[in-house]
Amino acid sequence: MSTVLESPVVHASATVSERLRDTTAAVRLSFNWPGVRKALSAEQKSRAAEAFDADGSSIAATKRLIDTSHPAFKAVTAVKSQATGYWKGMTLPFPEAGVRLIRQDRVEEFDSRMTELRGELDEAVVALERHYGELRAAAARRLGTLFDERDYPPTLTGLFQIDWDFPSVDPPNYLLELNSELYEQESRRVAARFDEAVQLAEEAFTSELVALVSHLADRLSGTEDGQPKIFRDSAVRNLTEFFERFRELNIRSSEQLDETVEEARRVVHGIEPGQLRENHDLRQTVARELTAVQNVLDDLLVDRPRRRILRQPR
Repeated sequence: MSTVLESPVVHASATVSERLRDTTAAVRLSFNWPGVRKALSAEQKSRAAEAFDADGSSIAATKRLIDTSHPAFKAVTAVKSQATGYWKGMTLPFPEAGVRLIRQDRVEEFDSRMTELRGELDEAVVALERHYGELRAAAARRLGTLFDERDYPPTLTGLFQIDWDFPSVDPPNYLLELNSELYEQESRRVAARFDEAVQLAEEAFTSELVALVSHLADRLSGTEDGQPKIFRDSAVRNLTEFFERFRELNIRSSEQLDETVEEARRVVHGIEPGQLRENHDLRQTVARELTAVQNVLDDLLVDRPRRRILRQPR
């Protein structure tokens, strides 16, 4: 899949949402994934309900078709998790199910990485296929009379797939020729969606930073059983990764949010996890300053009014 986008033209008078619309593309990620559970038949539920003297129509029950804890199956689901994390990590939310916004200058990078992950998935499925027979045999032993050979396809090839595309979120041009009033109506609807996308981006960044800052502040302050609370290196590393992602994806829509993120970055800049474990004074200073940052972020989430983004003519 090869995608080439023209360089966006950003007008100086554009609002934040218009700049977002000019510089991003919609990207959608989807998976074709076989189910690993299946509902019991009415007869099977009735038989199961007999043990409890219950009505079979009043209970819900499923059977697990395959052992999802098997290393080969976990390797397949790991690729799915990587793809989802990568998609979310380099995109911004958009008020349409399954769609997010990606910077136009990163589309080719995204396409390349997703192609790599698709190849990794294919390889993982090939490896899983080699264990498919033993997994079905194990299911037969585990399920007993609930086992049904018809629940299992003859091969797993082609059942696990990653797909992505770049759908248009603009009103179709043909609509302008067919009905100019309807086209204008659709244009206003799309513009409102990008207004909402700006707010969603601010809220997503703020909520994520609140979670990261509050977690680290909590681990750095107070004690457990008379000893300083334990924290993992990832508590610091996740903050650093957030700052980098914010720098790349920030749409510069909230000066207060920008300043608060910069303050949080300043608090932990250049500090290694080992220093926080060994230096009590530094630990307490960082905890205190992060708590102050958290308070500002909480105010942003609770008190920030929904902004009306004023539209300016192009």
